[in-house]
Amino acid sequence: MDAATFREYCLAKPDATESTPFGPDNLVFKVGGKMFALLAIDEIPPTANLKCDPDRALELRDRYEDVRPGYHMNKRHWNTVVLQGAIPDRELRAMIDHSYALVAPTTRVQPARAGSRKSPGSRRRAAKRAPRRAGTGRANR
Repeated sequence: MDAATFREYCLAKPDATESTPFGPDNLVFKVGGKMFALLAIDEIPPTANLKCDPDRALELRDRYEDVRPGYHMNKRHWNTVVLQGAIPDRELRAMIDHSYALVAPTTRVQPARAGSRKSPGSRRRAAKRAPRRAGTGRANR
């Protein structure tokens, strides 16, 4: 997999963004404000840092010579991967998918509200929280 294909695959993920906070030679891919991949395009061959479950990270390092502990990252949770090495593209895509899944925010289904009306219970709760103004109590009538 080359750097352009890696970039396209990362950006095809839902809500993925790209930025260059570490300079123009390092592309950072985030979802929900959290980094899931970093592509070092100035390296020959290009390398990428991918987040990984600690146990799986060790397994991948044992299986592939082109997977090393994350360069400048938490070595327990990140791997550095040589893109144009011996790792099959299918496996690289699986590593990207795994990294993305580790940081992607979970979606929560919220009940739809009919118009802008609040339920009677929510009005009562809001009234309990509202501070009382001086002179509005029963004793002052």
